[in-house]
Amino acid sequence: MFRLTQYMKEIKSPTPIGPKRNPPGPVVIWNLIRRCNLKCKHCYSISSDVDFPGELTTEEVFDVMDDLKRFGVPVLILSGGEPLLRCDIFDISQRAKDMGFYVGLSSNGALIDESNINDIAYFGYDYVGISLDGIGATHDAFRGKEGAFDASLNAVRLCVSNGIKVGLRFTMTMDNQHQLPDLLNLVDGEGVDKFYLSHLVYAGRGNKNRGDDAHLEVTRRTMDLLFETAWNYVDSGVEKEFVTGNNDADAVYLLFWARKYFPERAEHLAAKLAQWGGNSSGVNVANIDNLGNVHPDTFWWHYSLGNVKERPFSEIWQDTSDPIMAGLKRHPRQIKGRCGACAHFDICGGNTRVRALQLTGDPWAEDPACYLSDEEIGVSGDGERVAVRPYRGIKHERPHLVV
Repeated sequence: MFRLTQYMKEIKSPTPIGPKRNPPGPVVIWNLIRRCNLKCKHCYSISSDVDFPGELTTEEVFDVMDDLKRFGVPVLILSGGEPLLRCDIFDISQRAKDMGFYVGLSSNGALIDESNINDIAYFGYDYVGISLDGIGATHDAFRGKEGAFDASLNAVRLCVSNGIKVGLRFTMTMDNQHQLPDLLNLVDGEGVDKFYLSHLVYAGRGNKNRGDDAHLEVTRRTMDLLFETAWNYVDSGVEKEFVTGNNDADAVYLLFWARKYFPERAEHLAAKLAQWGGNSSGVNVANIDNLGNVHPDTFWWHYSLGNVKERPFSEIWQDTSDPIMAGLKRHPRQIKGRCGACAHFDICGGNTRVRALQLTGDPWAEDPACYLSDEEIGVSGDGERVAVRPYRGIKHERPHLVV
């Protein structure tokens, strides 16, 4: 995840550059259940509204939580499927909070209503993320159910009115990219705390629909709009968080943007971005699926590193005898093609490995969804380093910087 707002704040008010510090353990995104009330086009778990056998029991979940806590995991994101379909979701949530985890609930929102909003508020989730893939019929088409948008928007409003930190997640494709401005207006108008733009990853149903991935120029225009929006909030002192996911080239593109509009801050920003270092799948981000299989992140469901019913997560996560884990934990990672030769590899880290695997069969090939040109990243068509050419973004006046 690229915390765009955090780095916009570095442009406005630079902070000292200290040593890189990884968290004590990875953020764990935990798909507690595969069953879902919707059928989304881009679902990485290919969920449906049926029961899936072999899912972890409540006691097994509690045992895993004990191991995660001992291992230093700071954050649990409780996901699905739809996690609210698990009858013990609030028992799990309460225990997680009592153990001191930061606890997020990742929902499609359609099941959050007046009947359970008081429980959701009571259990004190640190964050509730709700997916919206467009306005009205666009969202309904993505989610495979008429009325899904109205239900999810109602959930957003209930969370806001009950003082729950809530965010919107938007997975961008060519079919919905045109509605990003409307969603950003909705974020502002509804008092939403956070907006997460996810680039499409070729996994699960997302892999089947990868022909709809936003064209590279559309991605650039989208990021230009998101940068301007995030900057306007930061510059005006209004707290609103913008993040992106699944395309670490966003960080490099932000550096290009800063070099154009705030060149006096660009060197500092570059150092901060390099300190972040890009993709952290298999290092600072982990996934446990509904059956207990451990994956480098949520988009690696086809590849299991081990199962928590058979070995503790803490052992699985440190085991670099697995070639994927060895490669992901290697620093710097050994990536081929234009990604490996990129002049900004220290910022991006080679981008999303599972996307390369899905298209080439090689997890260490270049990421096909990098939207930066060869000239911008300093490589030739033969994969050799060349002179870097400047950023090409929206033509407008330099944003106002208040210092």
